[in-house]
Amino acid sequence: QVQLVESGGGLVQAGGSLRLSCAASGSIETFNNMGWYRQAPGKPRGLVATITRGGSTNYADSVKGRFTISRDNAKNTIYLQMNSLTPEDTAKYYCNAFRLPPVTYWGQGTQVTVSL
Repeated sequence: QVQLVESGGGLVQAGGSLRLSCAASGSIETFNNMGWYRQAPGKPRGLVATITRGGSTNYADSVKGRFTISRDNAKNTIYLQMNSLTPEDTAKYYCNAFRLPPVTYWGQGTQVTVSL
């Protein structure tokens, strides 16, 4: 069973930065896609950013230019560098991994809180 463990969340002031990490229990090269999703209280979980096995990236419009997703295959880890954070970025951030045949894995999430 694949495990995804997120870390790096916390409390930060508006305008600040955080880097989230997601460590997988096995090789991330077996996944077609990995990514970050977030869920704020009372809202559905939504896409933040994804990265394919080949390194192609995709971002939600709300984070383009501020967030960067990356991967380190040697460490079986993906990252989310978050800059210029605003209170609207406050949410629980979840790591996601997808591979074929269709199987999706989720981490337990890490809380990000941005204060004014």
